[in-house]
Amino acid sequence: MLGKLFGRGEGGPAGDAQVLAPVKGKHGVRTLRALGDPRVLALVEAADAGDWAGLKAGLAPFDLGHQQAVLGQIAAIDGVEEWIVRAADEDKEHRATALLISGARHIQWGWDARTSAYAKDVSREQWQTFYARLRIAEEHLLEAAELRPGWVTPWRHLLTSGRGMSLDDGIQEARLAAGLRRDPLDVDVHLEWVGHLQPRWGGKPGQALDFARRAFAAAPDGHRLGCVVAMAYVEQWVESDDGDCLQDPRIRTELRTAAERSILHHAYERRLGWQGDYNIFAMALSLAGSSTASNVFRELDGVYTEWPWTFMANPEKAYARFRKAF
Repeated sequence: MLGKLFGRGEGGPAGDAQVLAPVKGKHGVRTLRALGDPRVLALVEAADAGDWAGLKAGLAPFDLGHQQAVLGQIAAIDGVEEWIVRAADEDKEHRATALLISGARHIQWGWDARTSAYAKDVSREQWQTFYARLRIAEEHLLEAAELRPGWVTPWRHLLTSGRGMSLDDGIQEARLAAGLRRDPLDVDVHLEWVGHLQPRWGGKPGQALDFARRAFAAAPDGHRLGCVVAMAYVEQWVESDDGDCLQDPRIRTELRTAAERSILHHAYERRLGWQGDYNIFAMALSLAGSSTASNVFRELDGVYTEWPWTFMANPEKAYARFRKAF
């Protein structure tokens, strides 16, 4: 069953685990626990318990240096910051892994302090806490990248921390280049750069979409990079004061073509966390009023991921409304 759901992608042979059933929530929406994989659930539980030995053992089938989806599950656990630095100091053999987790966690912890409020509404104390946590993240991620030169995930997170700290464009561009040297088609690095190019972060209108188009044009059929085009349009909608700004036949055509050449292509590999790719397209296609959204929602079968629906005032309700509409 897992082979049909995930394919033989990241995290070892698909037959190594059973599928975790989605949890039904409000509005008929279903959410996945730990990416729907009991191996990831074991990682989450070990991280929550502060069990470094258990976490290390559970990481055997995975590659945190390249699997952002798995790293993100661990970094989201409250309290990891209380013990992961000690683990890095005491376990020299696995120091790079512990530092990577610490860096990713401190970024999330930093944004927890800042919140998603407008900058003018963030207090001085919140800013101080935010920057203090991001500085720790930077230190740990840079060392992890030095210890494991082939890893791409430290560079993806360094783009996030650098954006939060308003580092110079030259530094950010160097980090982007470092990530893409390690994996020219890494979707998470591309998605992070799409965020960086938004006007609210100092970018110019149209920059993100141009970047996304160029990246996807260089990708083979069936590659996840189509999500970058979809996300660029979602971000365009976020930046606009016009809620119908994507209701354009040309945009619908471009998004349909991107979906058909990526997630709906026969060569697309349903790796661990594939539902996130589909949710990006579901939101973009829905905002554009494209009938192709129905195909995406049908494949998801009600499974919802928070990102990118958190841009909506009531994410789960919005997902359910668009799903019903198409």
